[in-house]
Amino acid sequence: MNTRIYGEHDERTIRQLDRCMQVGSAAKGVLCADGHLGYAHPIGGVVAYEEHISISGVGFDIACGNMAVRLDTRYEDIASQKAAILSDIGRTISFGIGQKNAVAVDHELFESPLWDEAGVRDLKKMASQQLGTVGSGNHYVDLFEDEEGFVWIGVHFGSRGLGHKITTKHLALVGAKDGMEVDPAIVHQDSEVGRSYIAGVKLGGLYAYAGREWVVERVRQIIGGRITDSVHNHHNFAWREKHGDREYWVVRKGATPAFPDQRGFVGGSMGDNAVILRGVENAESADSLYSTVHGAGRLHGRMEAKGKKNKAGEWTRPPLFTRRQMDEWLREKGILLRGGDVDESPMVYRRLPEVLEHHRNTIRIEHTLRPFAVAMAGAGEFDPYKD
Repeated sequence: MNTRIYGEHDERTIRQLDRCMQVGSAAKGVLCADGHLGYAHPIGGVVAYEEHISISGVGFDIACGNMAVRLDTRYEDIASQKAAILSDIGRTISFGIGQKNAVAVDHELFESPLWDEAGVRDLKKMASQQLGTVGSGNHYVDLFEDEEGFVWIGVHFGSRGLGHKITTKHLALVGAKDGMEVDPAIVHQDSEVGRSYIAGVKLGGLYAYAGREWVVERVRQIIGGRITDSVHNHHNFAWREKHGDREYWVVRKGATPAFPDQRGFVGGSMGDNAVILRGVENAESADSLYSTVHGAGRLHGRMEAKGKKNKAGEWTRPPLFTRRQMDEWLREKGILLRGGDVDESPMVYRRLPEVLEHHRNTIRIEHTLRPFAVAMAGAGEFDPYKD
C-alpha cells in the first residue's frame, strides 16, 4: 500500500488511513506525526485521489486553517497592557455557539456564483452574520513574541456554520454512514454532487480566508502597529495538485501544505510555543505529498480530559486534568488566558518540537513564537461547528 507514516500512532488511526486508501481512486496516503483518529479519515491524514474527493476527508470544518502576522510593534512596548488588550479582544471578537458577529461584515464573496453552484444560497444570511466569528473548541486568537521581540497575531478557525452545513448536505446526498470508523464518503469529480461539493469547498475556502483576515485586522487595530509579515494556510481542504507527472485531488485533514518555499503557521497548545515553517524540496518532501503537521496533535479526547459527572454532581469518570493544573502551567509560562477549558489544556497535547522532529527533513523552522496571551471560547460556550 502506497502510504507514508510519520511518528507513532495507535492501530485504529493507522487502520483508518488504510480504509481511505481502499476506496475510490486513492493513489497515495500520508499520516503526519500529529495524527489521531478522526471521522472516517484521520486528523493529520493526507490522501491523493485521481478522480475523487473525500467529503469526510475534508471534514465538517471546511478550510479550517491558521493565519499569523508579524507587527512592527515590540512586546516590551505593550507588555504592561497585555491584560487590557486581551480583554478588548474578548469584547471585540465573538467566540462560542453559533455566535453572530457584533459588527455586520460586508464582503465580495457574498456576490460569488459559488453560492448557486453549491446550492447553498439559503445559507447566505447565516454566513453573513457569522463572518469573523471564531467559534470554540481548539479555535483561538493568540498573541506571540518572536526571537527578535516583535509581536505576532495568530488565529485558528475555519468556515464556521457555512462549512458545517455544506458538508452535512453533501454527506446526506452520498448516503454517508455515521460513526468514526466507517468508510470515507467520497464523490466523483464529474458527478453532479461532485461539482456541487467542489463549489462548496471553494466557497468555504473564500469564507474562511475572509473571516481570519477580518479577525486579524481587528486585533491589529487593538494593538496598533503595522503588519510586516503574513502567513496564511488552510489545513482542512481539497486542492487540485500536480505530483510527479499526474494530477490529483489532494485531501488534507489537519495537515498543512508545505511545498518548496511555502510557509506555514503551526501552533502547539495554549501553553506551548508555535512556529513559522517553510517547506523544502527533496525526495522525502515529494513522498509526503508536500504536507506537514497542523499542530501538536491530541493525546487525549475532550471527554477523557474533562471527566464526567452524574446528575448529583458526583464524578462517574474522574477528569485526567484539573483547571488548577492548567492554570499553573500557564502561570509558569507567563501566559494570560481568556476562556478555555481543560479539554484544551497543554496536557492533552503532544509537545510540538517532538512532533516537528519527525518531519525535520521536509521543513525548515523560520520563527519560534512564544505565546503571552490566548483568547478562546469559555468553558460554557459549546459550539457545534468546532472541528
